[in-house]
Amino acid sequence: MTVLAVDIGGTKFAAAAVEDDGTIMARAEVPLKGRTRPEEALLEVVGRVTGEVPAARLEGAGIGSAGPLDPVAGTVSPVNIPAWRDFPVVEALGRLLPGRPVRLAGDGQCMALGEWWRGLPEREPSGAVLGMVVSTGVGGGLVLAGEPYLGPTGNAGHIGHITADPDGEPCPCGAAGCVETLASGPSMVRWARANGWTGEDARALALDAGAGVAVAGLAFRRAADALATAILTASALLDLDRVVIGGGVAAAGPVLMDPLRQAVARNAGLGFLRRLRVTATGLGRDAGLLGAAALVLPR
Repeated sequence: MTVLAVDIGGTKFAAAAVEDDGTIMARAEVPLKGRTRPEEALLEVVGRVTGEVPAARLEGAGIGSAGPLDPVAGTVSPVNIPAWRDFPVVEALGRLLPGRPVRLAGDGQCMALGEWWRGLPEREPSGAVLGMVVSTGVGGGLVLAGEPYLGPTGNAGHIGHITADPDGEPCPCGAAGCVETLASGPSMVRWARANGWTGEDARALALDAGAGVAVAGLAFRRAADALATAILTASALLDLDRVVIGGGVAAAGPVLMDPLRQAVARNAGLGFLRRLRVTATGLGRDAGLLGAAALVLPR
């Protein structure tokens, strides 16, 4: 069985053809920069995949998208894609795969499901896993006892919109001081520039942090503290076993993960919180695609 997986992020769209054992047969990625019609990028990235694996071979599609979203209506309104508000993404893909199932979940939910399905070597059937996508925004998703927990509206896991600083800057979601305003790539770069850094983007900021540039390192420590607040809040509520961190900013490696683990350990007061394991994704960018595929594949 082969299905189409689509990962909708704030700066790029990715797609892949995925087998039921997790093998990725074909993949493609398309940036959004400079595009006024994101749906054209969606058609392009899917077209690249179906150019290698014909659509007739695909038995369904799973979509992981930045949110908010409405899985019942099949629409998405990603905070970081202003051109899409209530965009009917399920209908759009359904036209390419008529008569086959198309399922939608949050990108963080798909990342968590992908890690649970193909990434965690000691997977516990009854375990509780939080996946976090730290990139253009900060998203999240939950897998509880082997199933993605979507919530009544399909938006469970919006951990980037937990308040980390009540007096903080406004967030695109309409609140203030959200984790995303401190820990997303653009937020970190904006803060670093306001404090004298002159680099270009989050990748350069990570390189400078690794090279010992003080303001760059502090930007990552601020982000780590905000992420730790969200992680411990979620764990206190849900008694999590593991948190898996992915996304472009998370690819910075130790400059984020070291201060993040330190902040979690420093603030984990309750005994059950101290057993929490925080790790980087073992699947990299494939986690979200595999999780999207798992929405329609038998696991």
